[in-house]
Amino acid sequence: MGALKPWHIAVLVVVLILLFGAKRLPDAARSLGRSLRIIKAETKSLHDDDRDLAEKADAQAGYQPLPPHAGQQAPHQAPPQQQPVVDPVHRVRDN
Repeated sequence: MGALKPWHIAVLVVVLILLFGAKRLPDAARSLGRSLRIIKAETKSLHDDDRDLAEKADAQAGYQPLPPHAGQQAPHQAPPQQQPVVDPVHRVRDN
């Protein structure tokens, strides 16, 4: 019951010609083809972006922190005392 028979297609073509006219059908088909190509390209680029993002996440998961340099403190030592933060606007006003 769901199969298209040749006469179904013929009736559909006749109805389309009557509704839109023979001059507009090629332009409509061309526009539809362009739209489908654009949609296909956009969905492919979204899929590629998702794949690139997943690859970057996998690559970043393998990163190890760098070992401390000779000038840096080891992580088990307490950090040095920090200087109080001075607002540059107040410092300029004082001069």
